[in-house]
Amino acid sequence: MHHVEWRPSSGSSVPQNECVTISFVERFTRSDQFDQIFREGMGLVEASASYLDGQGRKDARDLTPAIAMLYATESMRLTTRLLELASWLLVRRSLKSGEITPEEARVKRRRIKLATVARPAHIRGYEQLPEGLRTLVDKSYALNDRIVQIDRALENPTVAVARAPVANPVGVQLAVVSRAFDQN
Repeated sequence: MHHVEWRPSSGSSVPQNECVTISFVERFTRSDQFDQIFREGMGLVEASASYLDGQGRKDARDLTPAIAMLYATESMRLTTRLLELASWLLVRRSLKSGEITPEEARVKRRRIKLATVARPAHIRGYEQLPEGLRTLVDKSYALNDRIVQIDRALENPTVAVARAPVANPVGVQLAVVSRAFDQN
């Protein structure tokens, strides 16, 4: 589990000579932010299934053969992307509820293929796809981007070293930058 040590400020109820360990994974999965993303993701899965089984079938009947093939391709990509996102959300929810251990979550996470992916808007004929499908594709990419960003932060957090409070935090940051450029 990834942790960062934090040294409390003078206004904190924790004594200044003690460090507090904060787990970003635990904090995020227990947060309202996670609950919101979970609801949004599962809602998008449901909305996509409903569209593809209902109005999407009707919309696809009126397409030219070339655009119909593009529709089939993009709807499969949408479904695959949403399956991966839903899997990630379900693993995180299982971890949150205590159904699985952090180690089990790591093993399950490794099977999930999250990635930043190119947008299909540049594909010839994409703008001729039904608006309903394009809207779902756009929303799925937006959700994908958020989850990939969160996943990277959870899996590879930057660990900060606890330090005693300093009078000039800007001076400390300048010293860190200076040391970084002075290294040979």
